[in-house]
Amino acid sequence: MANTRKIITLSAPLIIFFALCFFLFKGLYSDPRKLDSALIGQSVPEFSLQDIYDPEKQYDASIFKKQKLLLNVWATWCPTCYAEHKFLNKLAEKGIYIVGMNYKDNRSKAIKWLTDLNDPYKISVFDKDGMLGLDLGVYGAPETFLIDSKGIIQYRHVGDLNAEVWRNELSDRFEKME
Repeated sequence: MANTRKIITLSAPLIIFFALCFFLFKGLYSDPRKLDSALIGQSVPEFSLQDIYDPEKQYDASIFKKQKLLLNVWATWCPTCYAEHKFLNKLAEKGIYIVGMNYKDNRSKAIKWLTDLNDPYKISVFDKDGMLGLDLGVYGAPETFLIDSKGIIQYRHVGDLNAEVWRNELSDRFEKME
């Protein structure tokens, strides 16, 4: 009995060490941009948010039930959002319907941003406190969701949206949506 206890006591640190090594090794080969969303296949959560330009104008989840679209989460404090903004304008010029969600930001800075850099969004909602972002599982900006015409989230992309990402990850998915 004493021998068994001694073996367990001596082997426990070794077992813990190997378990830790396994998880660290596994983490080396994971893509930090691949963040699965529990909302894939579900409706956009209910919300009520102000328009970025007009605080008197309110939007709710019905804005996602008209046609297939991109929901782009962005902020002026996000340097990667600045990098992706030109590409969003190109997509808008091609007729892609984009809803912008300004996330945990300053309204006046956001309006200046959209005025200076052109506004690619058909609708811009202001998520000052990040509550819709929280409901969507947003980790930060930028993030882009593909949403079908029934308001169902079909895909989530974390990181900047650029020509390569559009071509390799999103374009086909977007085209196949209804």
